[in-house]
Amino acid sequence: MSIGDPDRLVWNFGNGQGSASVRELFSRQFGSQINTTSGPQRSWNFELGTRVRASFLLTVLWTTFLTAVFFVGYFFVQRHPAYSPMIMPQTGVDLIIPFQPAALLAYVSLWIYIGVGPGLQRTLGEFAAYGLWMCALCIAGLAIFYFWPTQVPTRILAATHFPGFTMLHRVDQTSNACPSMHVAVAIFTAVRIDEVLRSTRAPLQLRMLNAAWFLAIAYSTLAIKQHVLLDVIAGAILGIVFALMSLRLRPGVSRDTGFAELVRT
Repeated sequence: MSIGDPDRLVWNFGNGQGSASVRELFSRQFGSQINTTSGPQRSWNFELGTRVRASFLLTVLWTTFLTAVFFVGYFFVQRHPAYSPMIMPQTGVDLIIPFQPAALLAYVSLWIYIGVGPGLQRTLGEFAAYGLWMCALCIAGLAIFYFWPTQVPTRILAATHFPGFTMLHRVDQTSNACPSMHVAVAIFTAVRIDEVLRSTRAPLQLRMLNAAWFLAIAYSTLAIKQHVLLDVIAGAILGIVFALMSLRLRPGVSRDTGFAELVRT
């Protein structure tokens, strides 16, 4: 006899209490053999999968639009700062870390990583609030670049034929250094993803993978000599401040309409 659906076995109890008792009994006896994804105790992978599927298109469109708008402002303040840029000093750590062209792969992975955070939001209200806080973070960074322009020391790059560097150096100049917006946006994303993984009781391995992805991005900014250590530290502080504010000031889950409900309607 199949035990996949204990509700089939409680028809003769005639009331909700009997049904609940049998369901509790079968849950204790057979554990994961019973399908519990339809109730409030949904598994973490079912919950995360539902969020990703429901908001995927909106996440792609929003991330693409925000990135494009950000770079318009980024290149404007890079070419028209309010004052002459100040050269950021190098530390001993900057001198120790060699130029590593392969780190460019982690560097550009940010543009995938930043889509994970909004894609895991449960409701439309939380998605909108996430986007507004990310916009606020980017505006704050651009304001710093405009009123306090900085640049990294003149690069001494080893000869490399690694794909992508020619275009990177042609497009992105040495200014807009501190704070590192790469790090600021990455740590904002890391904090918000970790909050979702904790709240859904996802495995520790996923949280460690999230942290490792952020660390790889942060390290890559030093390894390809786009930033110095002080830029990274300043970017991390800026991103954490906005991430914590975004967690404290956001809409309640119960007051919003979820993506899944919107799709069904």
